[in-house]
Amino acid sequence: MLAIRYEAPRSVAEAVRLIAADPAARVLAGGTDLLVQFKAGARLPSAFVDVKRIPELIGVAIDAGGLHLGAATPAAVLTEHVELRRLWPGLAEAVHLIGSVQIQGRGSVGGNLCNASPAADTTCALIVNRAECVIAGPGGERTIAVERFCMAPGRTVLERGELLVAIRVPRPAPRTSDAYLRLIPRSEMDIAVAGAAVSVTVDADGVCTAARVAIGAVAPTALLVPEAAKALVGSRLDDAALKRAAEASSAAARPIDDKRGTTAYRRTIAGVLTRRAAAIAKQRVVS
Repeated sequence: MLAIRYEAPRSVAEAVRLIAADPAARVLAGGTDLLVQFKAGARLPSAFVDVKRIPELIGVAIDAGGLHLGAATPAAVLTEHVELRRLWPGLAEAVHLIGSVQIQGRGSVGGNLCNASPAADTTCALIVNRAECVIAGPGGERTIAVERFCMAPGRTVLERGELLVAIRVPRPAPRTSDAYLRLIPRSEMDIAVAGAAVSVTVDADGVCTAARVAIGAVAPTALLVPEAAKALVGSRLDDAALKRAAEASSAAARPIDDKRGTTAYRRTIAGVLTRRAAAIAKQRVVS
């Protein structure tokens, strides 16, 4: 008979000790990915380490510096958070797309990120908002930009004994907003064929002074696209600038052919979504 332990640490230090001592143990933040993988035989952990009882991993705090998000905070908490939706509407949109309402009651942004799916909805939105991952491990704490966290499908930078504790998002500059869009085959609860997030800062004259663009589901990891951002900065986010940004995203995409879409189709869609997300972000600033 297969014996699997269940552990429920009450501190980050205890969780780190448990997963450092047992390489086959797996962190259980919500289980919406892990338990499905376990049932399918893709993951066979020796222990489930439930981190939802650790105070540092649960909760949302917004102050003058920005957002501090506990990695195991249920997605439903974020979708209900009025101030978060006001400051980062694109990020809120991405969180709202995590599975169903029931899944959002357990699943978390931290878990969505640690699952390291190229099609994860929150990753692009976090990237364009300059989010950072706070990681605890046997050697102490370290911080890394979200765009560097996922290394390949199913693989992150987390080393033995390390745990994602929190996600930090700096407060947006004045006249800044964001947007996230994805294309899915069905109307809901599906995996993105392509996704794009855009953040823009616009001055009082309507000129874009800063931008970030990220695309997902079109490469082994979500991609920050500096050339697309460069196409937007200095423009009034007019049709010509949006077209250049779209072309840059399409050029940066490295998708595969599969039953969900061809390489050419996904490249095109990455550009289309970039253009539309940039236009939405602009409208949110000026309206």
